[in-house]
Amino acid sequence: MAQVTVRVGGYSHPVACQDGQERHLTNMAAEVDKRIGALKAMGMQFGETRMLLLAALQLADETSDLTSENAALKAGGAVAPAASASAPGIDPALAQRLNRVAEAIEAIAATLEAP
Repeated sequence: MAQVTVRVGGYSHPVACQDGQERHLTNMAAEVDKRIGALKAMGMQFGETRMLLLAALQLADETSDLTSENAALKAGGAVAPAASASAPGIDPALAQRLNRVAEAIEAIAATLEAP
């Protein structure tokens, strides 16, 4: 098992991966770091955990869209172009929605952690 140290959001993280997957892991970390950089460029100032959550939610949203498009293509249907494919960068409205989702998740987590 290989060990790679990736830098995301200004922090270093040691991560284990299968031998030969180091470059793939580094590329994935670079994508997450790019998302965090874009969030910071929009003026969002949160802690590391919040930024990672927002970046993960963006990636999950894109994954969901791609999964839906893939299923439609396999079924022989037409696929509408994804909004993220037509507009580079991060949509401010999406960032605000993701922020609200993150706040709701944090509120739920706080209630779960309460004694």
